[in-house]
Amino acid sequence: MAAMAAALRGPGRRFRWRTQALAGGARGAARGAAAGQQDYDLLVIGGGSGGLACAKEAAQLGRKVAVVDYVEPSPQGTRWGLGGTCVNVGCIPKKLMHQTALLGGMIQDAHHYGWEVAQPIRHDWRKMAEAVQNHVKSLNWGHRVQLQDRKVKYFNIKASFINKHTVCGIAKSGKETLLSADHIVIATGGRPRYPTHIEGALEYGITSDDIFWLKESPGKTLVVGASYVALECAGFLTGIKLDTTVMMRSIPLRGFDQQMSSLVMEHMESHGTQFLKGCIPTCIRRLPDGQLQVTWEDRTSGKKDTGIFDTVLWAIAQCASIFFSVLSCSRKNKKRDP
Repeated sequence: MAAMAAALRGPGRRFRWRTQALAGGARGAARGAAAGQQDYDLLVIGGGSGGLACAKEAAQLGRKVAVVDYVEPSPQGTRWGLGGTCVNVGCIPKKLMHQTALLGGMIQDAHHYGWEVAQPIRHDWRKMAEAVQNHVKSLNWGHRVQLQDRKVKYFNIKASFINKHTVCGIAKSGKETLLSADHIVIATGGRPRYPTHIEGALEYGITSDDIFWLKESPGKTLVVGASYVALECAGFLTGIKLDTTVMMRSIPLRGFDQQMSSLVMEHMESHGTQFLKGCIPTCIRRLPDGQLQVTWEDRTSGKKDTGIFDTVLWAIAQCASIFFSVLSCSRKNKKRDP
């Protein structure tokens, strides 16, 4: 760490971002600039919380910075804007949907305190989803404005490394852009994992990448997994009065204090969330009426059972959104950033 810090520090500066460049190679040939001259001092790959914070801090210190961000659509085709998981498919929409559930509970209790509330209480998923998605889109725009205000260049392209100082970005249109920098930060985060060994998992299941962007109510939902993502989603789905079941292979909230985890489960069960404990799904099939038939196995008894659901939500694990590769951009349609 001391050696790294010394390498980054320069005389009279907090950090020295520029380093001596290697002569030749794709970087030099691509632009024909003098050896040692890069497009940017810092290039950040990933426009989530970490990437944006890094880019804005470097720009504030006077460095020339660019951010490359690209959202690979989920298997169900869901995609979103700048801001990463937290803004688009994590903290922000989750808290808004939890607030929806809490408001429903308060309305339900209001008549005990003298409020005359029409019964039955109904919830409009479409209206809630529109409000949540509009708020998220406003945050996407806000991040774009913040980058512009700090003179950070933003590229909506999918980046791959050519060498340690150069990436090739491919836009949705297929146009290629070469970008070079003295320092490149990888801040690509993670995405939900699908259990591809289970028949029908990819074709018929969704994940937390999709649940917040659904236009219609998920209806009767099976949440597979016992992670905090699984229980958070099951919690707000139950809170808006949807029939919700959590299928868990072993213990809830692995890695957390198990006494507290058991209290979380008890609380959820008391509010209507159902749990299938010690079970694993083996197959998902779509029925003629569009519903999903899920087959699962009890790990203790070996007994198999089935259930009918409208939606299956996978919340089993996350995997890194990064694939290390070295490629050469084709010369056609290639564009250098000015």
